[in-house]
Amino acid sequence: MGLVYKNIIAAIDGSEEAKWAFNKAVEMAKRNNAVLHLVHILDTHIRTYPGAETSSIKKTAEHFGLELMEKYKKLALEQGLENVDTILEFGSPKVEITKNIAKRVKADLIVCGAEGLHALERLIIGSVAESITRTAKCDVLVVRMKK
Repeated sequence: MGLVYKNIIAAIDGSEEAKWAFNKAVEMAKRNNAVLHLVHILDTHIRTYPGAETSSIKKTAEHFGLELMEKYKKLALEQGLENVDTILEFGSPKVEITKNIAKRVKADLIVCGAEGLHALERLIIGSVAESITRTAKCDVLVVRMKK
């Protein structure tokens, strides 16, 4: 008897690595007739600058996230998936994906890119992918781009 995934999370951050991860997640969801949960976390560690209004920065980030999620949802539906939902949250991707969202959607697989948009943060405190693999209670697929 083979393992079947029913709820797959694809972590989306707008990077090329996340796009590759998304494509793999779509294929896996199609093969398993699974629900694909597209997840984008708006990092609450948004940097502010003198004179910059925090609410304006958050609105811009939220607008980007909503557009990104709709773009990926449309792509997934065009590729034949029927069950796709989008989740946009504020917080730390390292915490929200594994501790809150995965639990809420009963995820049995999380698919993410090996590297995302925040290269400097990865050097200082470690990658989101590394954190997901350490803390997830389900299977994790870390996707690397072909160089």
